[in-house]
Amino acid sequence: MPVLSKNQQIGKYTVVFPIKASTYAETYRVKDASGKIYFMKLFNYAKLHRTQFDENGEVLEIKISQQLYHPNLTSLHDSGEVLLNNQKMAFAIYDFISGETVAEKTAREQRCGVYDAKQIVLGVLEGVKFLHSLPTPVIHNELTIQNVMLDMSNDNLSKIIDFGYARFLNQGHKAFQKDGLNPFYMAPEAFNGIFTPQTDLFEIGVMLYHLLFGIPPYFLDLSGKQTNYDEMVDAIIEKRRQPLSIPAANADMYDLDEQLINIMAKATASNVDDRFQTADEFIKALKGEVVVDMGYRKKSNQTQAKSKAKAKSAGPNIKHGNGFADVAGMQHLKEQLQSDVIDLLKNPEQAKALGISLPNGLLFYGPPGCGKTYFAEKFAEELGCNYLYVKCSDVASPYIHGGQEKIAAIFDQARENAPTILFLDEVDAMITDRSKQDNVSMSGEVNEFLAQINNCGEAGVIVIAATNKPKNIDEAALRAGRLELKYYIPQPDEATRRALFEINLKNRAVDFGIDYDKLAQMTENYVSADIKLIVDQAARLVFRRKMDCITMDLLIEAINGTKPSLTKDIIKQHEKIRDEFEGVKWDAHVLVSIKNRI
Repeated sequence: MPVLSKNQQIGKYTVVFPIKASTYAETYRVKDASGKIYFMKLFNYAKLHRTQFDENGEVLEIKISQQLYHPNLTSLHDSGEVLLNNQKMAFAIYDFISGETVAEKTAREQRCGVYDAKQIVLGVLEGVKFLHSLPTPVIHNELTIQNVMLDMSNDNLSKIIDFGYARFLNQGHKAFQKDGLNPFYMAPEAFNGIFTPQTDLFEIGVMLYHLLFGIPPYFLDLSGKQTNYDEMVDAIIEKRRQPLSIPAANADMYDLDEQLINIMAKATASNVDDRFQTADEFIKALKGEVVVDMGYRKKSNQTQAKSKAKAKSAGPNIKHGNGFADVAGMQHLKEQLQSDVIDLLKNPEQAKALGISLPNGLLFYGPPGCGKTYFAEKFAEELGCNYLYVKCSDVASPYIHGGQEKIAAIFDQARENAPTILFLDEVDAMITDRSKQDNVSMSGEVNEFLAQINNCGEAGVIVIAATNKPKNIDEAALRAGRLELKYYIPQPDEATRRALFEINLKNRAVDFGIDYDKLAQMTENYVSADIKLIVDQAARLVFRRKMDCITMDLLIEAINGTKPSLTKDIIKQHEKIRDEFEGVKWDAHVLVSIKNRI
């Protein structure tokens, strides 16, 4: 039973709802008088271990959090003490992060691609680099997928949270409390109560492996076995005497190279001296700036060829579904695509007689979270053709010309299975502006993309590229004959938001009398991902409170507890880019004229 209840006041904060509880603390979502949302952690002094206090009797987690000012770390907003049920308690107020934990992402997707895993881990390493470089270094001691959040309002930036096991490096070994830690993440020295900067780096190596393969390295399935903690630790230590292994199902991953496996082997080495010595060294290895050699070698060329043939045979898949009927709103965009592409495909003879050819590429651009990927899938369904999804990690390679070979292979697959929609997600990371970087390999990959897109429409391949950073794309890719047709995917308007609520609430247990118009009015600037999050959050509240169905009150509560992903400034920035692409120019006289008419 939570200590605090809904609407209870703690200082200048009001409880919205409880989130989770541990042996010594409870976490709540709270809001201030202005309605701004925060996370609050409530510490029960009576249940805190002696090692969780500093020398002055203050809660160590709060003292450490007061020094954290870095984009990859949770930010402390406020702290204090309160008397509840005749018990003295401390509380810490942290800035609200609109997103999910990496554990939640992993549970949903099973595992991450190489590119996503690297980006998550690089963010964690930047945060740890800051912790280790403080005047009195801080060791986190619990860097797991549960303690990293992805900030949806900031390009899924990794943020380290929960400093319950964190310690100052100069506190000594006696100040380390390891009860409750995940043994599969713990470094060998941590089992003996010892912590160093390399202890954190070991855990990050485990995290990288866990993201890629869905389980920690040296994992033991002990379910159904009666094993005490010491026996489990002994079994883990024994298994770690073996070389790092790669799960058989993933051994031939197209984008898993020997450098990355060597990085994981080095990070999780049992001997502290064999590991990365600093977070910066780890970062440089992940970015390919230094080569790591721990003895892993790629398979023979014959084995690799078989793997590539297997990947090639899988090829694109035909998208079946309801097409545009599943897309809320966007009527004008649907009509544009119908006339620009779909009608041409369905009436080739008439198009040929008029000298009209299929476009080679389309660019979907606009604010993040507005459904560019979803719309591309539904477009493929509307056409009833093959669909091949490509992300940045699919074309990444540490080898010279390796990326170009992958790009060529992907286009070959698309041509062999034509007609095909080839969807390039986050294309700004693939066809990067060559004037802003001096990486020869990257320039070669951009050139390969440009060459492949040329005339691909004649072979029955239509490239759809999606981005929320169109200004980062090489200008040559945006010229006629390549990504020639550009479509702005905006934030949903009120009618679209109403339809999004209807779609997301369909097939769920819902109360009578849901006012969809009011929900749409309350969610201005919320994107489709936000609305799905709101509905999911309302469903969780039903489950948590043992109710029967989703009610209007719960949806309103979920809206109040969820920030929109987009601010007005972000929307204006994207609309300015849209106007530039569409050739709209504004000068002072025009703006004054419009203002006078209004």
